[in-house]
Amino acid sequence: MKIKTLIVLATLGGALPGQAAQPLPGLGADGAGLTVSGISSGGYMAVQFQVAFSKQVRGAGIIAAGPYDCAEGSSIRALAHCMSPSAWAPPPKPDEIRPRIESRARLGLIDPPEGLADDQVWMLGGGADRTVEPPVMDALEAFYRQWVPADALRRVSLPDAGHAMISVADGKPNACNTSEPPYINRCGDFDAPGELLRHLLGKLEAARAPEPASLQAFDQRPFISGLPADVSMAEQGFVYVPSACRAGGCRVHVAFHGCQQSEDKIGRRFVEGAGYNPWAEANRLIVLYPQTIARNGWAAGSYRWVLNPKGCWDWWGYSSVDYATRNGPQMAAVHKMVDRLQEKPGK
Repeated sequence: MKIKTLIVLATLGGALPGQAAQPLPGLGADGAGLTVSGISSGGYMAVQFQVAFSKQVRGAGIIAAGPYDCAEGSSIRALAHCMSPSAWAPPPKPDEIRPRIESRARLGLIDPPEGLADDQVWMLGGGADRTVEPPVMDALEAFYRQWVPADALRRVSLPDAGHAMISVADGKPNACNTSEPPYINRCGDFDAPGELLRHLLGKLEAARAPEPASLQAFDQRPFISGLPADVSMAEQGFVYVPSACRAGGCRVHVAFHGCQQSEDKIGRRFVEGAGYNPWAEANRLIVLYPQTIARNGWAAGSYRWVLNPKGCWDWWGYSSVDYATRNGPQMAAVHKMVDRLQEKPGK
């Protein structure tokens, strides 16, 4: 996940080798309870998604990422201003971002930013993170303070944490201060998904052991315009559906993995070990895990050159100039997945 080097119910547990995953089912999910979170490129994606669909999203948990459209369509800017800033390449200030957001809202490319006013926001940065450095998190907090009430914002810093998802659920986590694949670290008993979900959703029941059959693969292709590989998305994604959610009424949380955390890089390590599923099982929460794929130029069947060798989410423009708006191909695809979960079962 070193982005510095970038630039459900028909089957149990997913598709068999050589078979397509099953369709994402309509589950009658609660359309008013949508929250999102992400780590690194997934954190940037979560910010983009929250801003673009602010009328629908009610909260975001951001780990090791910066403010909306920080890169402004430039991989060079992404590496400098948005990851390792300096005096000559500082992170953007709120008054530099605000006009762009307001203009896009007037054009109907994103929802009005006033939709952020009723959101909860949780932010986490690591003191040993040299990939997305603390000034970037400072810029993220300053960005949110323009629209989100102070009592709805919570920022947490773990002095010894590297660039990673901090989890107590993974079977073989890395040490707290490391920044190495699969970018899932153990820092004592700190449970990042539990902490962020509690802030976004309110009081939660104690986490329970997840049911293996509740984690299901689904076919992402119907939600993507054109060939998935053309926008560096996988044909298969995952969704965790507790048995209590099969009759409808559950909230939805979208968890965006980071670079080098997609299935083609680490298998199901993120969707099983990031730590969301135990909380979902106990709290009537559906967790959607959309998936990217790595691309390093040409790919079989694709006529587009896409440079995304680490399988990052698009927060600097490799898929489209519209990447940070509702028209961005990855943004639109994930939103369609959420809409599908809200449809009535059997529809």
